[in-house]
Amino acid sequence: MKSPEEKDHDLSVVKKGRKKMPRGKKENLIGYLFISPWLIGFLGLTLGPMLFSLYASFTNYNITSRMDFIGFSNYKRMFQFDDLFTVSLWNTIYYVAFTVPLTTVGAILIAVLLNQKIKGMSIFRTVFYLPAVLSGVGVYFLWMQMLSPSTGLVNTILAWFGIAGPAWLFDPEWTKPALILMKMWSVGGGMLLYLASLQGVSKQMYEAALLDGANVFHRFFYITLPMITPIIFFDIVTSTIGSFQVFQEAYVMSQSGDGGPANSLLFYNLHMWNNAFELFDMGYASAMAWVLFIIVLILTVFHLYLSKKWVYYEGGDGR
Repeated sequence: MKSPEEKDHDLSVVKKGRKKMPRGKKENLIGYLFISPWLIGFLGLTLGPMLFSLYASFTNYNITSRMDFIGFSNYKRMFQFDDLFTVSLWNTIYYVAFTVPLTTVGAILIAVLLNQKIKGMSIFRTVFYLPAVLSGVGVYFLWMQMLSPSTGLVNTILAWFGIAGPAWLFDPEWTKPALILMKMWSVGGGMLLYLASLQGVSKQMYEAALLDGANVFHRFFYITLPMITPIIFFDIVTSTIGSFQVFQEAYVMSQSGDGGPANSLLFYNLHMWNNAFELFDMGYASAMAWVLFIIVLILTVFHLYLSKKWVYYEGGDGR
């Protein structure tokens, strides 16, 4: 039997022999443990499918047969032999070119109006924001009724002013403007961002401008707009990415999902969907997905480059 003193000595020797993990490594290990669910989801549900689709874009993958490597054949077919690819890309660019600036300007103007200190303003803010939270498919069916050439609310209102309304979703020249009009109706999400940004602008700056004799337009263009440019930049980038992904509107409102009259609603994502899930040409659809990814990536980098010239940060020098 060992004495208590000998047992304490042996325990101290054992403790000295153990290597204690450095504090930094221990904190890193705990950090990785906490983010492990996200890492597993990213690797399994995002990065993995992306890499699979990249490989599939160089194959003739159609779900039922094996994947044979065919090189750049899908990409050559896209640019040389698929006429609908050009049509769908043009339709999408048209939609993005009008939707992004119109929704951005509309959201800013509505936010400025709703930023006034008037009794009952919270009710108006709720009314303008409600369209942004309504269900997508339900909204599309609602607008299909409103844009009906004969009984729709839009043409009925135009008739009050002696204007003959167009056929909207039945006229190839008016299908895309109809979707842009519908998009303008739901600018409440962007409006909420701008409203929060406007309320963060320093009141002292407006007071100083008033003392210098600045009118309402001077205050808007030289104080308000520069101070909310970070939110404008964020909204433009996210709206551009979202507009290039337009799909549900065309799929539902063209009814048959074929792109509407004269392919006027055949957007890029709808054409990609038809190739993937109607024709089961997954290899070609994967190639289309990567072309869209590259287009959006180039535009995003371009926006980031231009932001250095017009986005103002309170820290100065873009920091």
